[in-house]
Amino acid sequence: MARDAGSETHSHPEMGNDKAFSPLVHKVRKATARFRDVNVAIAEGYAAGPCVSGPNRGAMGVHLINTNLLTKDVDAETPEALIYEPSPDGRMRLVGVEIITLAADWVNEVPVLDGHLLHYVGAPNRYGIPAFYEIHVWAWRNNPDGTFADWNPRVSCAGQPL
Repeated sequence: MARDAGSETHSHPEMGNDKAFSPLVHKVRKATARFRDVNVAIAEGYAAGPCVSGPNRGAMGVHLINTNLLTKDVDAETPEALIYEPSPDGRMRLVGVEIITLAADWVNEVPVLDGHLLHYVGAPNRYGIPAFYEIHVWAWRNNPDGTFADWNPRVSCAGQPL
């Protein structure tokens, strides 16, 4: 059940005690609390794609991407993609974000966000976009594989309508 946006800094039932979070997770949660309502994300220019399932286990979820944010800026407060898990009843639950920047903007350097190196994804890729750097931040759903891992075994695409 969604909590009110004003309580995003308190513990979340699935995330445990916030005091164990990295500062980056705190920034993402503060910046994205309003997007727990998917309609707010859509109103602010995010558009949905299909649900992305994992190669072995888990998924990334449904990415809502705001292409206007695809710049060289790497900022936790303006994530290029919001990640949702679809429910069979049609609800979309915010589970994390993906920070994305095009590789062409980073010649001879790798982008870093709060001490975390972004991962390189070459082209061609499954998304049909030029090479890019990215990092996932599972700010709203615990990931036993790591807060910044690409795939989350606790996320599923099973609720996505056919």
